[in-house]
Amino acid sequence: MTDTERRPGVAKAVVPAAGLGTRFLPATKATPKEMLPIVDKPAIQYVVEEAVAAGLDDVLMVTGRSKRSIEDHFDRAYELEEALRAKSDTQRLHAVRESSELAQVHYVRQGEPRGLGHAVLCASAHVGDEPFAVLLGDDLIGPREALLRRMIQVRETYGGSVVALMEVEPEQVSLYGCAAIEPTGEDDVVTVTDLVEKPAADQAPSRWAIIGRYICDPAVFDVLRETPPGRGGEIQLTDALLELAQRKPADGGPVHGVLFRGQRYDTGNKADYLRTVVEFACERPDLAADLLPWLRDFVDRHTAAGGDS
Repeated sequence: MTDTERRPGVAKAVVPAAGLGTRFLPATKATPKEMLPIVDKPAIQYVVEEAVAAGLDDVLMVTGRSKRSIEDHFDRAYELEEALRAKSDTQRLHAVRESSELAQVHYVRQGEPRGLGHAVLCASAHVGDEPFAVLLGDDLIGPREALLRRMIQVRETYGGSVVALMEVEPEQVSLYGCAAIEPTGEDDVVTVTDLVEKPAADQAPSRWAIIGRYICDPAVFDVLRETPPGRGGEIQLTDALLELAQRKPADGGPVHGVLFRGQRYDTGNKADYLRTVVEFACERPDLAADLLPWLRDFVDRHTAAGGDS
């Protein structure tokens, strides 16, 4: 039996959703940022759908205070379903039921927001001694992309942990964890040799930034338990992955990266969130026919007004 055949597969996904969403206040005072709609579906549902599409239907949400609506969204809503059934509104009935039938969704509370690394550590009891995926809700991957499935394949081939890497502009590297990389025998797979969390542009090891998709070896939990607070006084997952990058396979290493050049949507700030909503709406057949002509007219009017000033 080969190492690959002995290696346990990835079966569970962890979705950290305990952040305070301060960039979207006051909207997120009582509504979780993860529940803000992308047209008519909350962002976090797209994330769960991505996990399910990659074969991961055991999903753990790491939540915090004031996040009860996330649990409600992935639960049944019997009164609403009965009302829609009475109206024979099968289309909306299907839409309401869809979220509760997607996956086995579990929940654990993160007592206080102490960083992504701590949120991942909160998943240790549920995950156990298995590799697992981590999907961040700020990043939406195009539904036609197979990034997560490819990352799982890389884990099966190389072992250890896998991060998704996307090349960003120099002025953006300070917003991400950035990786120093070495090539492998595959065009889209690299070995990660160093990781720096949110470096200055002149100190970044490369322009390849970690976006919000990870496959973690279970060894990451022991590392996180010993990882002191890093940048921002928080326990950083990047710091733990750097430790694993230096290890041999028998000890939970190494770390590889999948170079992603597909469609990614960032919903972490207001401007990018609005762009995402517009892009998703323009791709919807039921909305594009009315929306696109209006957008063209709006842009023309806005440009003309700016030219006259």
